[in-house]
Amino acid sequence: MKKHTIRIVGGEYRRTPIIVTDAEGLRPTPDRVRETLFNWLRHLWGDHFADKHVLDLFAGSGALGFEAASHGVASVQMVEANKQAVAALRALRNKLGANQVRIHAGDALHVLQRTEARYDLVFLDPPFAKDWLDKVWPILPTVLAPDALIYVESEYRVEPMPDYLLEREQRAGQVYFHLFRFAARQETVNNA
Repeated sequence: MKKHTIRIVGGEYRRTPIIVTDAEGLRPTPDRVRETLFNWLRHLWGDHFADKHVLDLFAGSGALGFEAASHGVASVQMVEANKQAVAALRALRNKLGANQVRIHAGDALHVLQRTEARYDLVFLDPPFAKDWLDKVWPILPTVLAPDALIYVESEYRVEPMPDYLLEREQRAGQVYFHLFRFAARQETVNNA
C-alpha cells in the first residue's frame, strides 16, 4: 500500500513531507488551502508570528500545526485522539527538532475544559458529520486570548457565532474554510 504524503508549504520546514495516517475522518488540509490561510495570517498579523501561541485542536496529520511552527510561532499545542496519528505527529516533531510543538494524546473537549492556557490562533478542523463545532463553540472562549483568530474547516459554510467576526472565507471543492476573530463584547463600567 502506497503511503499518502503532503508537504509543508512555507517557512523553515518548507517542503518537508508529512506522511498521512490512514485513519477514519482524517483529511489533511490541502496545500493550496494552507497557503491561502497563511497568506491571510501574514496580512492580519503583519507577518509577525514569533509571539503567537497556537492550538491545533483536531491535529490529525499535523499539517496546520506544523505549518504554524514552520512560520515561527512561539508554541503549538496539538491535540489528537487517534493513537497512530499521535505516533506520526511525535515522530515528525522529533525529526524536525520542532521543540515549540507539544502533542497531547486525547479528547479535544477534555483539553478545552481543562486548559488554562490562552491561544492567539486555534485551528478547528474536526472530522466531518460529527457535530464537533456545536460542541466546541460554547467552550472555546475560555482558551482564547484577546483578539484571537479561529480557523474553521467544515463541509458547510459556518455562520459567525456571537462574539466572533468573520475575517475571511473561501471554498475549495467540497470544503469551506473560514477565519474568525474573537471579539467578545467588553463590559464597560459606568462610574456615574
